[in-house]
Amino acid sequence: MRIIIDGDACPQKVREICEKAAKDFGVGLIIVSDIDHYIVSDFEVIVVEQGRDSVDYKIVQIFQQGDILITQDYGLASLLLGKASAIIHTAGFFINKNNIDSLLQSRYISDKIRKQGGKSKGPSKRRKEQDENFKKCLYKVLREYMSNKKGR
Repeated sequence: MRIIIDGDACPQKVREICEKAAKDFGVGLIIVSDIDHYIVSDFEVIVVEQGRDSVDYKIVQIFQQGDILITQDYGLASLLLGKASAIIHTAGFFINKNNIDSLLQSRYISDKIRKQGGKSKGPSKRRKEQDENFKKCLYKVLREYMSNKKGR
């Protein structure tokens, strides 16, 4: 199990939580980002060329069964749902088979509004509660993983 971070739009605080969790639980962590983002980490950072979906393609390429994905990208999440032990949105909730359709639908509607010249509501200012919820989600998955690993 590894934590794979879609690094382009990932808040610094989320990366810090992931790095601490990876150290606490002894799991790997990979941050994938394009050349427009300068990310320094004690863990592996993969930098790809700039391009519309270049980070997504790289993540799909390296992602292994049972990895954890950290992303805000519902399209990427939908591609890896069957492989991931968990997909966690940076706002602090799980993306899963129960909510992916509605998340993709809301993304589609927002894109449609923007293309018609309208304004869709952008992301709100990050709240401390989101960091706490994110940490709870991540640590829950890692504790379950460790518990299952010991039970084998």
